[in-house]
Amino acid sequence: MAAGYLDILRARHAARLLAGTLVGRLPNGTAPIAIVLFTRAEGGSYTLAGALAAAYGVATAVGQPLLGRAVDLYGQPRVQLPAAVVSALGMAVLAVAGLGTLPLAYAAVMVAGLFTPPLEGGLRALWPSVLGREDRVHRAYAMDAVAQEVMFTVGPLLVTVLVSLWSPVAALLVINALGVLGALWVVLSEPSRAWRSAPREAHWLGALRSPGLLALLGAFFFVGLALGSITVAGVAYADDHGRESVYGWLMAALGLGALIGGSLYGARQWAGAPERRLRGIVALLALCYLPLTLTPGVAAMTALAALAGVFLAPAIACSFIVVDRHAPRGTVTEAFSWLVTTFGVGAAAGTAVAGPAVQLGGTAQGFAVAGAGGVAALLVLLATGRVLAAPGRTPEVVAGSENDRNGAAEPGFSSGHKA
Repeated sequence: MAAGYLDILRARHAARLLAGTLVGRLPNGTAPIAIVLFTRAEGGSYTLAGALAAAYGVATAVGQPLLGRAVDLYGQPRVQLPAAVVSALGMAVLAVAGLGTLPLAYAAVMVAGLFTPPLEGGLRALWPSVLGREDRVHRAYAMDAVAQEVMFTVGPLLVTVLVSLWSPVAALLVINALGVLGALWVVLSEPSRAWRSAPREAHWLGALRSPGLLALLGAFFFVGLALGSITVAGVAYADDHGRESVYGWLMAALGLGALIGGSLYGARQWAGAPERRLRGIVALLALCYLPLTLTPGVAAMTALAALAGVFLAPAIACSFIVVDRHAPRGTVTEAFSWLVTTFGVGAAAGTAVAGPAVQLGGTAQGFAVAGAGGVAALLVLLATGRVLAAPGRTPEVVAGSENDRNGAAEPGFSSGHKA
């Protein structure tokens, strides 16, 4: 298993691109907790903190596909680095100006969110040109999904350490400075500078004109909803047991499960169409969410949380392959950015729905939202099976071409994003 991942990291530029992307995404991965800690330190209420974090999240959801489309049109360096700088400046304005003028604070976080660079989608667009073979790219997608779990665990920890050793203002400034450095490290690399999207058909819908992509986005909205609801229900469960540390155990177990599942998924080659495989993975994901409604003792609940996480990273990794197969020609970065946006919007909806569910029916009902989200995601994939089957056969490596299941005569795995 480790040998396969080491093979990926030994490829020229691969370790640099992965590390740079993870560092560049730190501001986005840590923004909610950084904004909340900063707002509380400035004397603001939890309501204000939540509103500022929500404004950042909404702006990010709007900006990602728009910037992704710009990357497809103009290349990575001309979009990613300026966006990272503007986003960091937005957070710097918040840190320096504080909460004295609330309209300015809201404008600052919205600018920071809107200009968050689409490094995540950009990395996935680069993997084929860096790694070449289909099996190596698929393994890189799984490694990418695992690395996300690590980032979303280490990132908030880094923020809390900076706050405790320094201050919330310093945490905001340092994290966003690191984000700019990460983006710079990526865009100065040869693959990023050389990458060009394939010629695209002018269409106002861009990537969204693909029925298969729309079906996938619909399913992953509900996967995001399930995950978002678990974060709220987990807090309620910890309150029921009178220990805040319980929440940390549950989230750590969820992340550990995803880490294990993603590592095992990427360690082997999979036969058959990824769309069919994704339905099976999401079915198992939904099945593992349902027992959370039992809300047993802490030890058993921690084990159930770990089990619930096992199929998350494989589902995300498999979805990357499906996106690549269904993205219209010339829209690969935008398509990946839409997946990021839809997942994030779903997570936000999950937190919004789980709160009233816990209030009205208790902790078990909050976890029931997660189970319902998993089942809904599976139903979407089952209902759109014919649309998702449009690629027709397992992708193959086609040198020098970008995948196009909605306009190309021959299906092929995208391996040639370079100019």
